[in-house]
Amino acid sequence: MTREEALAKVRRVLANGATAESLVRGLVSAIGCYALPFPTFHADIHWQMADGDRVTTYKTYHGTHQREFLGVPATGRKIQFETVDVMRVHNGKIVEHWGVANLFSLLQQLGAWPPK
Repeated sequence: MTREEALAKVRRVLANGATAESLVRGLVSAIGCYALPFPTFHADIHWQMADGDRVTTYKTYHGTHQREFLGVPATGRKIQFETVDVMRVHNGKIVEHWGVANLFSLLQQLGAWPPK
């Protein structure tokens, strides 16, 4: 997805009644637990599609492990892991979210699995 396509999707959500504040809150909630341990945290969106009131996104997150995460001290390692998120949208707002993240792969990359 290009930057222009992503901005167009945000504009559509805003046009349907969502507020910029609700978008920011959603983003903070979704990635907040990763922002401190992985300050370079960002996503590459591979695809996104809507079906009725649900939007599904497949993406890969990237970052550098610079603070403790799930009890694992900072390693300085670059990480990446895939996720699939499904969000139900009602009146322009995300009202439900389901997500699957490959955190097992992330723990392996951090050297936390297998346990020592």
